[in-house]
Amino acid sequence: MGCILKGGGGLYNRLTVGAVLLAAGSASRMGHRPKSLLELDGVPLIRRQLIALSGAGVDEVVVVLGHYADRIEEVVKEFPVTLVRNTNPDAGQISSLRVGLQSLSVKLDAVIVALADQPFINSQDINDLIGAYKKRSEGIQVIQPTVEGKPGNPVMFSAEVRDQILASDVNVGCRQWQSAHPDQVHAWASSNSRYRTDVDTLEDIAALAARTGHQLKWPITKRSW
Repeated sequence: MGCILKGGGGLYNRLTVGAVLLAAGSASRMGHRPKSLLELDGVPLIRRQLIALSGAGVDEVVVVLGHYADRIEEVVKEFPVTLVRNTNPDAGQISSLRVGLQSLSVKLDAVIVALADQPFINSQDINDLIGAYKKRSEGIQVIQPTVEGKPGNPVMFSAEVRDQILASDVNVGCRQWQSAHPDQVHAWASSNSRYRTDVDTLEDIAALAARTGHQLKWPITKRSW
């Protein structure tokens, strides 16, 4: 699958896109339960993300697991993705990002970094992000969606940025790279609140239900968390 996007002047050049989907955290603020397995309309959030990335024509996906890896792997193992494990997920999200970036193919034009706890992201949202990246001004390396001036996710950046992050100190991730190169970052303004919607706490689940009417539910299981 490739990303061949139509524009006003015809077809853009083909863009080879990889994605890193982060799902390694302990979810301590969620009571130490794997929030990526929360279900919306019976579908785990991590599967919804994989369906969105696939539907947008992303060429390859690396899923980074850590805490709850065995449980999450059972849910996604039939997808044609690369599953990797961060052996020290408590080192933080940067460590998981770097594990994912290292596991991507070198033959990529750009990378999307996605989170496994965004319930409403769909393939059109990913396509819109890719479209914004394709239309970026010269010299821009990172597209960061923003909603009402606040940063959202997923984020998309060039393969050069991927290489620079990996060549940097182990404490450098996408956010640190952006801070060091603000002139190469485009805050892409969007009215799409899905880019800003994620769940970190039980209160977030309740607030989401009150605001949208959509209830996230834990999967029914006989096994303990």
